[in-house]
Amino acid sequence: MTVPRVQLSDGHSIPQIGLGTALDDDAIVPVIVNAIEAGFRHIDTAYRYGNQRGVGQGIRDSGIGRDELFLTTKLDGEFQGDSRAVAGLDECLRQLGTDYVDLLLIHWPLPQRNEYVSTWRTFEQLVEDGKARSIGVSNFTPAHLDRLLAEATILPVVNQIQLSPRITRHDQVAYHRAHGIVTAAWSPLGSGSGLRDDPTLAAIAATYGKTPAQIILRWDVELGIVPVPRSTNPARMVQNLDVFDFTLTADEISAISALDTGAEERVDSDTVGH
Repeated sequence: MTVPRVQLSDGHSIPQIGLGTALDDDAIVPVIVNAIEAGFRHIDTAYRYGNQRGVGQGIRDSGIGRDELFLTTKLDGEFQGDSRAVAGLDECLRQLGTDYVDLLLIHWPLPQRNEYVSTWRTFEQLVEDGKARSIGVSNFTPAHLDRLLAEATILPVVNQIQLSPRITRHDQVAYHRAHGIVTAAWSPLGSGSGLRDDPTLAAIAATYGKTPAQIILRWDVELGIVPVPRSTNPARMVQNLDVFDFTLTADEISAISALDTGAEERVDSDTVGH
């Protein structure tokens, strides 16, 4: 399975579907091996997940070359402010067993701490040092991005946010598009929301001989979003990548987007984070 790539504003590109990781070191190793065997080339982890050693071991066990993978990690508030991100990324690289990451993200803006701008300046230096090829953010709102863009030398290439047909954040996606930022989606399948049982998705899935989850991921692809679904099931992993052999109609995309009722719990990036 070959996954198409989305162009980033800095000249690099990112595979359009990534693997979310949320297991401990020991449990994640076979998941990474199975994911790479299924065709995943975009692995998403974070310091806070506590599994980077296992992610690195899984990559080595897979036998694939490092240059064939796109590896994302994130630094949380422990490493925000001034040059703290240097030590943070060095520790991530040590745990992962690599000398660079393809994408480094600020995990949460934590605006009450007022440190994400100085952290970004350190991220820019990490690009210059060759330890991060691309840099971006996670869980930032347009207000946070406005401030960052006003002071950045290197613009963020990605903002990874909570996004699914239940939480579409259309205005935020439009903001990203206007500023050359790729939207990545965590929890793209609406975990815990009952989204995959929705009859609208079931009807569209039956049309194409796909699962509701595949229809959701195709919706992301059609909108230029990079979904990062989590799965430990090898068969499900293969299904999650098998979404590039059909195209949704404009009416179907609109019907899926209309599933956002405003009722699902939304993270508030002004108050939430670590």
